[in-house]
Amino acid sequence: MSRVLTVLSALLVLTALLLPNDLSRLSPASFGRIPAEGVLAAVLLLVLPPRPRRIAAVVIGLGLGLLTLLNFLDMGFYANFDRPFDVRLDWVLFDDGEAFVRDSVGGAAAIGAVIGVVVLVIAVLVLMTLAVLRLSGLLARHRAVTFRTSAVLGTAWIACAALGAQLAGAPVAARNAAALVDHHVKLVGESWRDQRELSNAAAKDNFKDTPPDQLLTGLRGKDVIFAFIESYGRNALEEPQTSSEIGAMLADGTERLRQAGFSSRSAFLTSPTYGGGSWLAHSTFNTGLWIKNQQGYESITTSDRMSLTSAFERTGAWRTVGIMPGVTESWPEGKFYGLDHVYDSHHLGYQGPKFGWSPIPDQYSLSAFERLEHGKKDREPLMAEIILVSSHNPWAPLPKTIGWDQVGDGSVYEGIKAQGKTRAEVWKDPKLVRAEYAHSVEYSVSNLVDYVTKYGDKNTVLVFLGDHQPVPTVTHNGFGRDVPIALVAHDPKVLDRMAGWGWQDGLEPGAGAPVWRMDQFRDRFLSAYGSTPTP
Repeated sequence: MSRVLTVLSALLVLTALLLPNDLSRLSPASFGRIPAEGVLAAVLLLVLPPRPRRIAAVVIGLGLGLLTLLNFLDMGFYANFDRPFDVRLDWVLFDDGEAFVRDSVGGAAAIGAVIGVVVLVIAVLVLMTLAVLRLSGLLARHRAVTFRTSAVLGTAWIACAALGAQLAGAPVAARNAAALVDHHVKLVGESWRDQRELSNAAAKDNFKDTPPDQLLTGLRGKDVIFAFIESYGRNALEEPQTSSEIGAMLADGTERLRQAGFSSRSAFLTSPTYGGGSWLAHSTFNTGLWIKNQQGYESITTSDRMSLTSAFERTGAWRTVGIMPGVTESWPEGKFYGLDHVYDSHHLGYQGPKFGWSPIPDQYSLSAFERLEHGKKDREPLMAEIILVSSHNPWAPLPKTIGWDQVGDGSVYEGIKAQGKTRAEVWKDPKLVRAEYAHSVEYSVSNLVDYVTKYGDKNTVLVFLGDHQPVPTVTHNGFGRDVPIALVAHDPKVLDRMAGWGWQDGLEPGAGAPVWRMDQFRDRFLSAYGSTPTP
């Protein structure tokens, strides 16, 4: 039993030292390398007297445990957001993660997940500490063998490092733990620099002091809708498994709009986020600032920065509303975005079931917008920001398009949900995940097109775009961070003003379509539609 525990301790420590922080780099060869930190720790433990050695073993064990947990966090963030965990700023996302689990599969599962995480953290720290203590005692009892082995391994490490020897594409002379710490220290420095750069950029606003009567003069009298489609990324147009379905849907939508008297242009925007963090994309698009973390988001949304939507409110020529079915709690940012009224998940009158994470199907949200605002008689022009969430992960079960006169209070969706696929059914196979993702995007975009052709008129202007790419399970870590964007209008004068943008005809941008950073849109839109920059 003693030997088994010793072997298990050695394997646990070796795993901590050689575990990569990205699942895509995990392979059996990852653990066939020489960890420099292990050799140095063995020598350190040998030269220390008994009591300091035990203290050092505890410190090393706790340190390895923390590094292992950091590796796990990095794995999760790479798998979902295509980036490592930010130890300074990302802790707030645990609340969002718990809320996602709770909203997707229920409160009991969320509680179980939290308990599981706590148990995992304690287990890793305790077991790693006990493992190092056990090995340190073994090393002390076999000092001569340990010195010779350390000398051989140290010499081999130096030789492999000098020769650049590799095993399955990874260096044999490993220094994973040191590299992980160094990488995250640099990330902390970068986040501080990002904060300073964002503050400097926010202080420069070409439209800050533009008089209200000189803002958006080219859109006066129009109903302007900005619609975000969750996880609608460039991959949907170019991934072989999804491109034919999405392409056919966009081509059909373009033709249906044309027959209804609408024209459309499209291009790409590069999102500041990937796989999640929709609010970062929304704020980047709205403020003209590159907002890629929670700190930047909170800083800007509590400032006096003029957002694109608040520019409409500032003119006094539009009633500004938000359709926010994904907002389930207090949302003070509505004031920053200049919205006269926000309809969140509690104020849309929905009496149906949730679909996965999505609290309300997109067709219902659009129907509610028509009932609550757009369809009213003798109203003033509207500027609406509408968030469509049916294409949100996990893409199961999905709603189906029904007749607009059947939507009602949403109770009709009970039967539709019962016929849908479960999360367990879909997520057992990445191909099924991608297929259901494509169905969700098709549902969201086609319902938006349906809405415009049914309820739009000569004064309707629609801008719709994705917020970010879906998770890497769908994208295979490909296609970058670009998302499609399209502008739809009935009045040709609206499209004439954006002629210099070089956007392509139709709802589907091709491979050669322009690509802008998402933070460039606000100023270009304001300039094109008659706003006068501050001298």
